[in-house]
Amino acid sequence: MKNPSHFIKDIIVTPIAITDPPLLNCVGVHAPYALRIILQVETEGGVVGVSEIPGNKETEEAILKIKDSLIGLDVFQPNKILQKVAEKLPKTEDNRGGTPWDQRIVVHIFSAMEVACLDILGKELNCRVADLLGGTMREQIPFAAYLFYKFKGAGGVWGYDLDPQAEGWAAARQAEAISTEGIIAQAEAMCQEFGYKSIKLKGGFFPPDKEVPDTLAIYKAFDGQMPMRYDPNAIWSLETGIKWAKEFKGKLEYLEDPVRGQENMSKLRREVDIPLATNMCTTSFSDLPGSMKVHSEDIILSDHHFWGGLRSTMELYKICKTFGRGFSMHSNSHLGISLAAMAHIGAALPIFDHEFDTHYPWQSEDVIVGGKIKIEEGCVTLPSGPGLGVEIDPDALEKLHQNYLACGLTKRDDEAEMQKLDPNWKVVNTRY
Repeated sequence: MKNPSHFIKDIIVTPIAITDPPLLNCVGVHAPYALRIILQVETEGGVVGVSEIPGNKETEEAILKIKDSLIGLDVFQPNKILQKVAEKLPKTEDNRGGTPWDQRIVVHIFSAMEVACLDILGKELNCRVADLLGGTMREQIPFAAYLFYKFKGAGGVWGYDLDPQAEGWAAARQAEAISTEGIIAQAEAMCQEFGYKSIKLKGGFFPPDKEVPDTLAIYKAFDGQMPMRYDPNAIWSLETGIKWAKEFKGKLEYLEDPVRGQENMSKLRREVDIPLATNMCTTSFSDLPGSMKVHSEDIILSDHHFWGGLRSTMELYKICKTFGRGFSMHSNSHLGISLAAMAHIGAALPIFDHEFDTHYPWQSEDVIVGGKIKIEEGCVTLPSGPGLGVEIDPDALEKLHQNYLACGLTKRDDEAEMQKLDPNWKVVNTRY
């Protein structure tokens, strides 16, 4: 007998814009707003599953293009749904390209549909998504502090939304962090606020003769007791990478993407005694044979948005374990729906190797009921409700949708933002 709660009645696609501070990276600076797309998949029985993916106009249009072909499909048959997505959208994207963020559309839509379907399944079966991924191994999921060099400002209209009364992390979030003292102050404020037990610094904007000493200064400021990670986003040449990576021996938990490509990562790995991680040179299942052949990294950083969903991420974890690789998760400018999805993955992993990355403290808004998810003692507590355990706040969603309509952005472009400050700035594959 047909169960109406199993079949898709409607897919609501809502682009939103969230305020984002002027954070620096190898291709430029974050715009005052980061774009996301919120998906609500409703069944004929009135059950709604939610998901969240990176936003741009092209992705939004692609979802709307295939929406009608997904109506009527069974959410208990997610493989058929993903097969239909693949049929309707040409597969022309094999890797994430040269930017620090992924611009592929098909895998993003895979992720959006799969997460929403798993949310519905959990609600129908009265269990959590982690249980659908193999079972809940832990209730507390550890995350790492994620530091950025940044200009002064807290998102929205730069320089005009500052709170002179702000203290602690609220003050650090809007403060400039360019100097060594500034980035250490940011680290101390973030760890004090959220209780993180490890730290990552996003680099690649400044030359290594500034960023490497700054990373070591943070390490020293925490008395060498805080595991450190550093990520220059593959902006270094192989020669530069070998030279500066040696400075980190015995001091980093791992060095992330110091150079570009599996071959260069493999060559650097043979020259330096330090674990290497990636979310740039090994970014799809088709990349894995090359990765294993040349041993380009020791740790693969997944992202369920970029690997095609939660089940694909769990499959990647199994491959990592089979070949003796570590596993963790990369982050992007996400809200609570994506953070909850990451938490369910972290809860289901049989062995938890490294704290996950998260940008979440940098975002000041959310679309979920109850506001932002708490991070305490460096951990997110797995939501207790069925499915993902989070629900959309319609008023918050509408507010952020109006932000999107008003801000005028249709895609992420850190180069264009940086050119407003430095007209000569250009994105390059190798800068140092």
